[in-house]
Amino acid sequence: MSGGRVPQEAVWRASAAIRHGQVVAAPTDTLYGLLANASDRRAVRNLFRIKGRPESKPILLLVDSLARLDRIVCCRPRAFGPLAERFWPGPLTLVLPARAEVPDAVTAGTGTVAVRLPRSALVRALGRGANCPLTGTSANRSGRAGGRSADEVVAQLGNRVPLVLDAGRARHAQPSTIVDLVSDEPRILRAGRVGADEIERALRGVTKLWG
Repeated sequence: MSGGRVPQEAVWRASAAIRHGQVVAAPTDTLYGLLANASDRRAVRNLFRIKGRPESKPILLLVDSLARLDRIVCCRPRAFGPLAERFWPGPLTLVLPARAEVPDAVTAGTGTVAVRLPRSALVRALGRGANCPLTGTSANRSGRAGGRSADEVVAQLGNRVPLVLDAGRARHAQPSTIVDLVSDEPRILRAGRVGADEIERALRGVTKLWG
């Protein structure tokens, strides 16, 4: 696709591809990501193959709504509310207890899942159109820099990805911040676009993680 706004027809086509188990590359809130049906074990395995990624590493997920979130997590810790209210949609990823139905290929057997509600209207539309949670790992070969444009994605992945949605160059190279909400206290696992001071302010007054 050409750069800029993605035509609705292309969104429908990409959503259909995801529903049928294919992997699609598209821009997220940060870099370009590889989007696949996170509930489809075969699609997730194909994603690992495309990236050359070790299956011992869990996969970050993107949801289009809180209703979708509740289909993949079994509970929301107390700290979830203030963080989601302040930073979602946006570049904050939260690690939460996963439902048993979430494939082990996604969780890497941890029993937890890292989830984000993205600001990107395109990604949310793809999630709604495909009617599933989406994988949100960066569109690159494992160990290499994430693609900031469709051209960079194609240069790394070639024809391994059947469809790349080109919406121009990614505005942000910095990844999302990842916060673990499964531990006794919230803790930052990866620094990113949301600063530690912002997270601390949002959690001020939350004295216990669990209700």
